Amino acid sequence: MRKSRKLDHLRYAMTVADGPTSSGFEDIKLIHNCLPELDWGDIDLSSSLAGLPLRHPIIVNAITGGAEEVTRINAALADFARRTGTAMAVGSQYAAFEYPEVKGSYEIVRKINPDGIVFANLGAHATPEQARLAIEMIGADAIQIHLNAAQEIIMAEGERRFSGYLENIAAIVAAVKVPVIVKEVGCGIAREQATQLTLAGVRAIDVGGAGGTNFIAIEAARTATALADDFLVWGIPTVVSAIEVASVLPKGVDLVVSGGVRTPTAAVKGLVIGGAAVGIASPLIKMLTEQGMEQTVAWFERFLTDMKRLLLLLGVRTVGDCAAAPFVVTGFSREWLECRGFDIKIYGQRKKHG
Repeated sequence: MRKSRKLDHLRYAMTVADGPTSSGFEDIKLIHNCLPELDWGDIDLSSSLAGLPLRHPIIVNAITGGAEEVTRINAALADFARRTGTAMAVGSQYAAFEYPEVKGSYEIVRKINPDGIVFANLGAHATPEQARLAIEMIGADAIQIHLNAAQEIIMAEGERRFSGYLENIAAIVAAVKVPVIVKEVGCGIAREQATQLTLAGVRAIDVGGAGGTNFIAIEAARTATALADDFLVWGIPTVVSAIEVASVLPKGVDLVVSGGVRTPTAAVKGLVIGGAAVGIASPLIKMLTEQGMEQTVAWFERFLTDMKRLLLLLGVRTVGDCAAAPFVVTGFSREWLECRGFDIKIYGQRKKHG
């Protein structure tokens, strides 16, 4: 059943539209710097996440694995990651513990990309020993622990016990020798839970906000479950989730912005909010499947070039400097943040333009 579900997830991720709620990137207005005092060669897209060096701040986020039939897709993603110097996460490896014959769908990633940055992936119910095994399985540089309560409760066969997750995450942090990244899968993370996660010792938080790939909608479509329209928009939009989480992260804990990042401008907005990296998944798989490797790599190189252009127009030299660039918050995101007690004027008063 788990293997069949993995195939369904992949198929629906490629066909179910983003949203229907907005990720909120349209509410972030970047401020043009007409005197950037930079040359093109000054712009540096390199970054770091949880102490790991990144050639650029884009991560191929977890989406698939756990069935023999998706080995080809993970192989393509690994080849893309190798060619472009992109960090990559595999999908949940729990299936490999139930069905050892599907381990190859994960192991292929390290075989094809032996020197790249690769993240293991498990749910928060996994044991510390399973986390160690998942890391060992692919020689992972870090492990993503995903949170997906909303997805699980739509599945008839899904998990129904979510107590003890925070304690379990802390136990995984203590047991493994690589950084632990906690990631939501489409409903976002609020500042209260972000604070709890940092106290548990995680090295990075990936907000996985609402507005991108919608696993509530995917599960509803997969199981022909009728859900009210207002249930399908459940979650914290990516932009407000990212701002909430960024506001409470201590030094040494990084932010990853994902959930509806579809353009270079959205990616740069994620960096300006405070992200050390931004994650994408389903658009990349769609492009690899429909257009092939060469066109996908060419598209991605244009994507990175446009990000460099935007950094120059902000007067920003590095990814790390983006978090000091001013921006204006408008629309629903402004309303949300003001209701949550944020003084949004501080974002527009940053001094990087000076």
